[in-house]
Amino acid sequence: MTNSAFETLMDIRGRGMPEAGEVEITGADPVFSTRFKIGETCATVLAGIGVAVTDIAEERLGGRQKVSIDARHAAAALRSTLYLHTPDANGGFSQIQMNPDMEHMRTLTQPWPTRDGRWFLPHFNLAHLRDRVLGVLKCDPNPDSVRNAVAQWDALDLEAAIAEARACGAMVRSNAEWLDHPHGKGLAAKPLVEITKIGDSDPEPLTDYTAPLAGLRVLDLTRILAGPIAARTLAENGADVLMVTAKHLPQVAEHVMDTSHGKRSTFLDLTKPDDAATLKALASSADVFSQGYRPGAMAALGFSPEELAERRPGIIYLSISCYGSEGPFKDRAGWEQLAQTVTGICHDGGANGPALLPASACDYTTGYLGAYGVLLALARRAREGGSYHVRVSLCQSGMYIFNKGKVPLPEPDMDLSPAEIAALHTQSDTGHGPLRHLAPILKLSKTQPHWSRPTPVLGGDSPEWLIANG
Repeated sequence: MTNSAFETLMDIRGRGMPEAGEVEITGADPVFSTRFKIGETCATVLAGIGVAVTDIAEERLGGRQKVSIDARHAAAALRSTLYLHTPDANGGFSQIQMNPDMEHMRTLTQPWPTRDGRWFLPHFNLAHLRDRVLGVLKCDPNPDSVRNAVAQWDALDLEAAIAEARACGAMVRSNAEWLDHPHGKGLAAKPLVEITKIGDSDPEPLTDYTAPLAGLRVLDLTRILAGPIAARTLAENGADVLMVTAKHLPQVAEHVMDTSHGKRSTFLDLTKPDDAATLKALASSADVFSQGYRPGAMAALGFSPEELAERRPGIIYLSISCYGSEGPFKDRAGWEQLAQTVTGICHDGGANGPALLPASACDYTTGYLGAYGVLLALARRAREGGSYHVRVSLCQSGMYIFNKGKVPLPEPDMDLSPAEIAALHTQSDTGHGPLRHLAPILKLSKTQPHWSRPTPVLGGDSPEWLIANG
């Protein structure tokens, strides 16, 4: 196959391209109403995950396996929450009703024109961020008020004020402007997935034959899309994933239901010494520790990559951020929409001006890239030992999507047909009741991904491991 985006992933893997016929990517964009090839890009990353899973399972399988993915199905995975169905009053299933407050905030998290002829996107999608943005803009949370407030600012001045308030927002940049910016230049010089050895340890071959990642323990300290998708991908290949959050942390219920298949969930408040000690004990026998907090936040709580590698030699530490770990924007909070805004995707997104993608492509792609990096690090640990720090970022994913190229802007309101979605659905009996949701999209000929546990209720499990380790 000739696919430069796939070759980029295989370069990170470091084992050359797979044999002809091992990987099949079918389908093509557009699937949704965007000129960006988000389905094909996601399909490419999922194909890379299939190769990485095969690398891990190859010895136990007695050879390689076939990897296949359809770009249309991969596109559906980029907004899977929209295809989450719950029981309705007529005895069937209907699309889940989104939180109306969240839907309202999404209408405000859009690009708005500024005084100097630029565009600026403020982020309102969580209550505490909304309040910080409103504090800077001094306006009400409705479109007219936000539009008028943004119009009083020059874009770069507003960007600086939003950052100073530890809120979220960014000036809309073209891709060329981003690549000329010091932060964009720095990211362009880094690999799409960074894998750094941070400690020595003995090799840890995988010996459980029941699934590619059977026997592995994953701590998932992430929320809202990218991080949960990374851990969910590990769960669908057999890992024991324990999702750790706290009661006071904001969540989006429909995203939790859709990104937690195959996991367990427990509450630990890391500001409390006893809960922090419990997490350290869990980490002492974990294989993977995944977190998506601002750079430095976990280190301040005693959970830096280096501290955990000393506590548990051989750990794989995954860091997911918006802007990456270096550069002038590294300490800024960021979300899906901000990555689109700075990297040029939003700039080129609309027919008559900036527009966001019709799917959370940076979030989901980043989550899959994070899982890919963890799989590569686990394979390396199995061969030669070592602790590894894997880094991925939403902006790197945005640049990857942009570089995949474009198609002519399609008609509005494109989507998969109901029959296509129904064919991708599976049903689970969960703590939230029966759910119909997308099954794993990636197809593997010998170790088909699946979730062995249903979606949990947040905090419904004890902070302990179920799978014996060592």
